[in-house]
Amino acid sequence: MAVYNAIKYNHDFAGTAGNLFPLATTSISSGTANVTFNSGIDSTFKEYFFIWNNIHVSTNGESTFGFQGTTDGSNYNVSMNTTMIANYNNEANNSQGMIYYTGGDQANGTATQIFNSGGGGGDNDQHVAGWLHLFNPADTTHVKHFTSVSCNYQDSDYINFDRMTGYFNTTSAVTGIRFLPGRVYASTNLDDGVVQMFGVK
Repeated sequence: MAVYNAIKYNHDFAGTAGNLFPLATTSISSGTANVTFNSGIDSTFKEYFFIWNNIHVSTNGESTFGFQGTTDGSNYNVSMNTTMIANYNNEANNSQGMIYYTGGDQANGTATQIFNSGGGGGDNDQHVAGWLHLFNPADTTHVKHFTSVSCNYQDSDYINFDRMTGYFNTTSAVTGIRFLPGRVYASTNLDDGVVQMFGVK
């Protein structure tokens, strides 16, 4: 088993307190279809934490960022049940709101689960940042819960802050996570950004 160096933090970050152990980092280059972590997710840790920053798409037009899970390392189609709350502020007309966002829900769905309700377009100042917390993916008795927070600046002067929660509806071990564009209004790839995976002790 690999030896991991711990990152110690002294505040309650994402509802956890203790050590984050860096496991993998992927820097995105232009034309990247997805970012996949299909090794290192096992019984070593009860919790896994993913952080993404400056996620930028290659084509201008609204595109969300999302994820899928696998139990066999190749088919990223584990069904999910999810729900999402979206907060927004329109800088152009100073309108704000918080809504239950049905576009972020799945009921035993296998589509890409989105993190953000609004798009992150291809303009230089539009990007997505956030985190995903995955609980006990190696458990073979219970479903696998997860929760996320995401923020992004949208091409129509919106700043969005979204919370999503749900579970993989399987008692098989979830062994991999794939990040990719979700709902897409213009066919696109990822163009820039960083995704990191940590184990939580």
